[in-house]
Amino acid sequence: MSDSLSGRIALVTGASRGIGYATAMELARRGAHVVALARTQGALEELDDEIRALGGEATLVPCDITDFDALDRLGLALYERWKKLDILVGNAGMLGTLSPLGHLDPKEWDKTFATNVTANWRLIRSLDPLLRQSDAGRVVFLSSGAGHRADLRPYWGLYGTTKAALDALARFYAAETLNTSNVRVMLANPGPLRTAMRARAMPGEDPQTLKTPEDIAPKIVDLCAPSWTQTGQLYDFPLDRVLSFHAPS
Repeated sequence: MSDSLSGRIALVTGASRGIGYATAMELARRGAHVVALARTQGALEELDDEIRALGGEATLVPCDITDFDALDRLGLALYERWKKLDILVGNAGMLGTLSPLGHLDPKEWDKTFATNVTANWRLIRSLDPLLRQSDAGRVVFLSSGAGHRADLRPYWGLYGTTKAALDALARFYAAETLNTSNVRVMLANPGPLRTAMRARAMPGEDPQTLKTPEDIAPKIVDLCAPSWTQTGQLYDFPLDRVLSFHAPS
């Protein structure tokens, strides 16, 4: 097991499966103590078993990402135990309904925004003081081409709008932390991967043609390293390069 992140505390949301699970495992392989947040206790316990089999350590947080009071309590608990947080990977998210915008139920709109956008702001609100206590606080939020691609797909308006909002949220946080802290904030676009969300969105697609969460996890964890210095930009996994945001032409 590599110790390149030895002694660092890393929180991963949506850690019970898919990209979150693979990222938590990769963080553990590199020596980080993983704080794994997800709704499903049993799946978290399976993750814990796998991390311990590597010789790593994990703290399990069974919690719905939209339980905002719990996110506030999480910040306090992390402070009381470690006085800092080195890494935040905001991975938890939901697809929502693929539908014409005019046909969406308001409750579905609110739930998807709460999960994909508001929860990440609440994490920033709760954890920013802890990230600033790190000598190299690193934050990665999972983006999507649905929010920033030039040729937007019809019926993806709900999901795409939340991801566009998340992109803006992360970039503002990057701007606010650039000259006042050691915190660096990146977005990561995974592209099409073999995940449950992708299967729901594209039921006719052959999953064997897609890369896996285990393929992108090392790239996400690279963004979490103290040596990573870029901020407010987008790592695009399909292109395997960092992209800057530009004003509309």
